[in-house]
Amino acid sequence: MIPELGQLALTFALAFSIILGIVPLLGSFTANERALLVAKPLASAMFVFTLIAFCALSWAFYHDDFTVLNVANNSSSLLPWYFKLTAVWGSHEGSMLMWVMILALWTAAVGFYSKGLPLLMQGRILGVMGLINIGFIAFSLFMSNPFERTLPFFPVEGSDLNPLLQDYGMIIHPPLLYMGYVGFAVSFAFAIAALIGGKFDSTWARWARPWTLAAWLFLTLGIMLGSWWAYKELGWGGWWFWDPVENASFMPWLVGTALIHSLAVTEKRGTFKSWTVLLALGAFSLSLLGAFLVRSGVLVSVHSFAADPERGVFLLIFLLIVIGGSLLLYASRMHSVRSQARYEIFSREVMLWGNNVFLLTATLVVLLGTLFPLVHKELGLGSISIGEPFFNQMFYYLNIPFALLLGLGPWVRWKQQKAAPLLKPMALVAVFSLVVALGTMAATQSITANLALLGLLLGAWVGVSALMEVYQRLQQFGSLSQGVAKLQASHYGMTIAHIGFAVMIVGIAMTLTYSEERDVRMEIGDRVVLAGYEFELQDVYKLNGPNYGGEAAELDVRRIDGTYVTHLHAEKREYTIQRMMMTEAAIHARLSRDLYVSLGEALPGNAWAIRVYVKPFVRWIWLGGLLMSLGALIALLDKRYRRKSPNAEAAHA
Repeated sequence: MIPELGQLALTFALAFSIILGIVPLLGSFTANERALLVAKPLASAMFVFTLIAFCALSWAFYHDDFTVLNVANNSSSLLPWYFKLTAVWGSHEGSMLMWVMILALWTAAVGFYSKGLPLLMQGRILGVMGLINIGFIAFSLFMSNPFERTLPFFPVEGSDLNPLLQDYGMIIHPPLLYMGYVGFAVSFAFAIAALIGGKFDSTWARWARPWTLAAWLFLTLGIMLGSWWAYKELGWGGWWFWDPVENASFMPWLVGTALIHSLAVTEKRGTFKSWTVLLALGAFSLSLLGAFLVRSGVLVSVHSFAADPERGVFLLIFLLIVIGGSLLLYASRMHSVRSQARYEIFSREVMLWGNNVFLLTATLVVLLGTLFPLVHKELGLGSISIGEPFFNQMFYYLNIPFALLLGLGPWVRWKQQKAAPLLKPMALVAVFSLVVALGTMAATQSITANLALLGLLLGAWVGVSALMEVYQRLQQFGSLSQGVAKLQASHYGMTIAHIGFAVMIVGIAMTLTYSEERDVRMEIGDRVVLAGYEFELQDVYKLNGPNYGGEAAELDVRRIDGTYVTHLHAEKREYTIQRMMMTEAAIHARLSRDLYVSLGEALPGNAWAIRVYVKPFVRWIWLGGLLMSLGALIALLDKRYRRKSPNAEAAHA
């Protein structure tokens, strides 16, 4: 009965999305106020019914209703309750329903928080969101129905959740990632609504920017959590593999980062309008491309969902309609997005334009590296692989000019900047950066490590520049205390986000340079020395978990001088139902380094294969991501995003 209720609720949600996608848009063309006023109630109703559908599916998983095919294929009665709920979005059908619910949530949120928007703009934005909802709800209902029954014959036990997903990180990683993916639909809807009305100005950019920041915030957290999950769960000791599905989430993040900066220029100076619109269209289009790659079966990945070709065709058609339709609309309205503002070569506009160029170049590199092997194979030219060395090399070169511009940009004035006033502060930033980099290298006793030195220099350049710039700006208010109160929250957010990027650069460079690993054969009592640490295998014994067996290893870690450091517990699990082996790495984390051990296969002679890592500064990568997310959150608190412009209604009528 409950699954049928969910099916009915999803059907009602489709009906509301169809009305939302038609009535307000028609009302915007005919100036029908009553048609525009129904947009908010329709958006709220659509969200309520998608939420009911999602809760119904969650109920089926929680109560082991194996008459529902989705539950039978992706859960079992042996799962702990929290992993049963995780299994709701652990399948193609369930995750698509979560996508639909989150899209409806963003739509309702726009309706709820759009009191400062003109009624005409509200109707257009919510109407576009309704059209997007139609596509995804229809896909969920007709192509991947999460409530399909197994009746009259149903299993008494389920097939279990994929062991890769039985991790605490997966409880919140997919929802955060989808909040980011789907959130760019709001930026897309703002751009389409503005194209329809032909009105682009700083007010429009100020409306769109907080929604873009929110989506980027969630996507950043989702990517960081996914990286941490892969590092912890897969037992390989790495934090980013350039997997095609990882790349599918990274591309919208890169374009979204460019979009945030482009919106800042449009808001402040009324220029970069074409850039901003195309980036808004591109960010969501790449999110749709990611959904296609993950769910069509064209790419093989530990992150992807098994899906039949018909589903992939539906998504491909929807993707082409969205991209093609939006680009046609843009082409027909190009005259309305031309910028009139003028600026000199040495100005903040050019600094931000340069960074956007590098971000889009990085996106193109990732896109080509991801899709080229697929195209090469489909053309009958054989299988090729583009892996980590290619991406690392390309980003190595792109990061240098990007970081240099990022450090310089906040110091440069809008429209025009004289070089002379910046010579002294930038020289100080350069000196401080060099001192920090060389001091850190000396502390690690490796002055000749070029990659680490470069990473430290670039990270220090961005971080020191951000701190000194905000300090100088605070002094301009007369006193630091007055400046702290008067400086806008968005400026604090920008500073913290830039510092986060600097921290991440340092973490990546130091980890790639100084990480050490060894694959060893160990018997109980054996010891292995790595990077100044001694790992001693104390015991290996059988495991007996709720839905898995396996073996666990206990190790003691000491420094070379005999000082005790920690005790590590590593596991090799075999899941009972799926007969799948999984590694649960043992990690001792500190800000300066991780000690990482993964247990391998049993070897002849009562020995085991064990992999040992020492990974300096790896935590700085995720710390940098958290700081960037914190910066976005603080920027969202800026009061001007909650003000209504006095002439907004007239300007966008």
